[in-house]
Amino acid sequence: MTIAPLAARSLLFAPGDSPRKLEKAGLSAADLVIIDLEDAVADNAKAEARIAVAQHLKTAHRRQPHWVRINPLDSPHALPDLAAIVESRPDGVMLPKATRADADRLDNYLTALETAAGLPVGEIAVLVLATETAAGIFDLGNYAGCPRLAALSWGAEDSATALGATGNRDENGAYDFPYQMFRALTLTGAAAAGVTAIETIHGDFRDLDGLDSVARTARRAGFRGMLAIHPDQIPVINTAFSPSAEEIAHAEAIVAAFDANPGAGTVGLDGAMLDMPHLKRARAVLAMRR
Repeated sequence: MTIAPLAARSLLFAPGDSPRKLEKAGLSAADLVIIDLEDAVADNAKAEARIAVAQHLKTAHRRQPHWVRINPLDSPHALPDLAAIVESRPDGVMLPKATRADADRLDNYLTALETAAGLPVGEIAVLVLATETAAGIFDLGNYAGCPRLAALSWGAEDSATALGATGNRDENGAYDFPYQMFRALTLTGAAAAGVTAIETIHGDFRDLDGLDSVARTARRAGFRGMLAIHPDQIPVINTAFSPSAEEIAHAEAIVAAFDANPGAGTVGLDGAMLDMPHLKRARAVLAMRR
């Protein structure tokens, strides 16, 4: 089964041990809900949480795809997470603190569990958080052909912890150089693998102006969606990752100009000379319409 690149502007985390927050996330305008069994759930609550998440997946009406962030594969919790949830058919699995080898191993686990449950093999997609370990960072260009992979994302906090940093931002509040590099490598690695690049969270859920700036910058750079930690962030993210009416009109004009000159490598439009990269970017903008 072929997994398509992920099409989601907003990906909202919800803790797996909070039925109220799970329900609230499912009623939001998020394009995708990520039920969290990792950071949001304490170790002593994980067993109960994974059972509750499996039941939620079985019984809840899904207004949008529901994915599950499992625990890292090198933890004692990952296999119990998968054993509990696969039969309930999550739409996808987010794999944290991962390398390419971990992603391949996850595919093997999912295949075995799908087969045991009598489910179609390969239907559960995967999003890899690819910068949360030092080893994972060196794998960012190595995800082409990775089974089930639909998207790559990154995390600034776990990356900082992995490096032994005391912080990840400079005196002006911008990410320090390593984390800017990790963001750029995630974007490049996703493009090389032919999957979707997803921007990391904006941690201050009250700072909607800052979120808007980050999201618009990320979309312009090539990210196609963004992680969220609060429902209030969803409208801002959805708007930022949707092309404006002006962008759509300009993209349509570019496509029309090339359509009117079949076989031409360059065309003129409003005093500018446009070539194939302009046409490809215009088509990409039109593909983002909702």
